[in-house]
Amino acid sequence: MTAGRQHEPATGGGQGRPSASDVSHPRPRVEIRRVRGAVELRIDGTQASLHRPGGALTGVVWWALASPMLLLRPRRRRRALLLGLAAGSVARAVRALDPTAGIVGVELDPEVVRLARRHFGLDRLGIELVVGDALEFLRHDRRRFDLIVEDLFIGPSRSVRKPGWLLGEGYRLIRRRLRPGGYVVSNTIHEMPGIVRAMRPFGNRIVSLDVRGHWNRVTVCGRDLPLPRALRRALAGRAETSRILPRIALRTR
Repeated sequence: MTAGRQHEPATGGGQGRPSASDVSHPRPRVEIRRVRGAVELRIDGTQASLHRPGGALTGVVWWALASPMLLLRPRRRRRALLLGLAAGSVARAVRALDPTAGIVGVELDPEVVRLARRHFGLDRLGIELVVGDALEFLRHDRRRFDLIVEDLFIGPSRSVRKPGWLLGEGYRLIRRRLRPGGYVVSNTIHEMPGIVRAMRPFGNRIVSLDVRGHWNRVTVCGRDLPLPRALRRALAGRAETSRILPRIALRTR
C-alpha cells in the first residue's frame, strides 16, 4: 500500500506507494533529506514523514490525523490502526497523546521501513509493525480498533491519489474493523468528496480539519462524533496539539 503525505502548497501533501492491487505503477523513489534540523522522508517527491530528533514534533498534517485520539475516553484508547505508516509521523503523534495505547502500523515498502528504523527511531515507538499490503491486512486481520487512520496514496507528486480499491471495498472493510464508538480519520487531498461519501455509513456527522498552506483536508467520522467546537476544545487542552489550531479550519461536512 502507500504511506501518508503532507502536501506542500505547490505540490500537495503526504503520500504513499502502490499496493499489491495497483501493481501497474512503478516502484516509488524513496529518499531521506535533512532540512532545518529535521529529518524528512520523501516518496516520489512529496513529504511522507518528518521528525525533529529529541521530541515528538512533526508536521501539522500528522498531528491533525492523530488528534481525534483526544475525543476518545482514556479507557477507550486501547488500540489504533495506522494504514500507510511511512516513517511513523502519525504513530509518533498518537504515542505522544497516549503513551499506553496499542498501535498497529501497516506499511508496504520494506525500504521505507528500513529507512524509518535507521533515521526516525521507528522501533522506539513501541508499535506493532506490519510490513505488507493494507488491503490484504484489512481482509485477513480480525481485530477491531478504536481509532483507524487511513493515510494511503499512490502516484508521484502532481498526480497523487487514493488507491482504486479504497472507496469501495476498502471503506467497507474499515467499517468492520472499527469498534462501536470509535473514529476513522482520512488524509485527503483531491478526493475528499469521495471519502466523505464512503464515510457516511459510519455516522451522521463528518468533520474536516482543513490545513492552511497545504492541500490536505483531514476528515473524521464515527458514530456520535461531536461538533467541531468539541474537537477544537480537545486540541486546545493539550500543549502538543494547541499549536496547530492557528493552522487549521474545522468544518462539518
